[in-house]
Amino acid sequence: MSQIEGRKGAETEEAGDRAVVHEEGEKVEDRNEPDTRSVKKGKEDKVKRAEDLTKQELLKKLRETEEEAQRNYDLYMRAYAEMENIKKRGIKEREELRKYANESLIKEVLPVIDSLQKAISHAHNDENPSGLAEGLKLTLDSLMKTLEKAGLQEVEAEGKPFDPNFHEAIYQQTDDKVPPGHVVTEFQRGYLLNGRLIRPAMVVVSQGNTEKAEETA
Repeated sequence: MSQIEGRKGAETEEAGDRAVVHEEGEKVEDRNEPDTRSVKKGKEDKVKRAEDLTKQELLKKLRETEEEAQRNYDLYMRAYAEMENIKKRGIKEREELRKYANESLIKEVLPVIDSLQKAISHAHNDENPSGLAEGLKLTLDSLMKTLEKAGLQEVEAEGKPFDPNFHEAIYQQTDDKVPPGHVVTEFQRGYLLNGRLIRPAMVVVSQGNTEKAEETA
């Protein structure tokens, strides 16, 4: 009887230990599992909070959302406009560089053109002109055609109204034929490069007939 009772007692203790382990395992598993009830409760609270909002509160939130969206759109449009302006400035700068890249070189060539023009003028005034004048004229014409392709233009001066934007007056003189304020003589030719003045024309400006003006006064 004692051995049987002993075995039963041992089995009872072992079963009790398994039960304790089982209970503890359940407790450990319970601690490791996510609290689904709290998550569910949070969702319910959110739903309740949205449902509890009044119509005025909903309209207010809607307006705030629309204002934020408008602010973001305005920021986007300003950024887009700035990028477009930068792109346009870049294109304009490249175009300006292309148009006036040869400006310094052309300015160096202008005195050569002046010399050729003076040489041709003197040759035509000579009583015994030679073929040299014709050769100089052909050379000058060829050079001017090449520079015109690069955008060089002569400033109109003689007989035109004096314009300080394009003309530089050396002095004034009385003249019966040229109206006052008009160019009598062009001393040095002026030039434009693609519409930009690179050298003004040096001119003599008419004062008109001062004696007639005094008699009329």
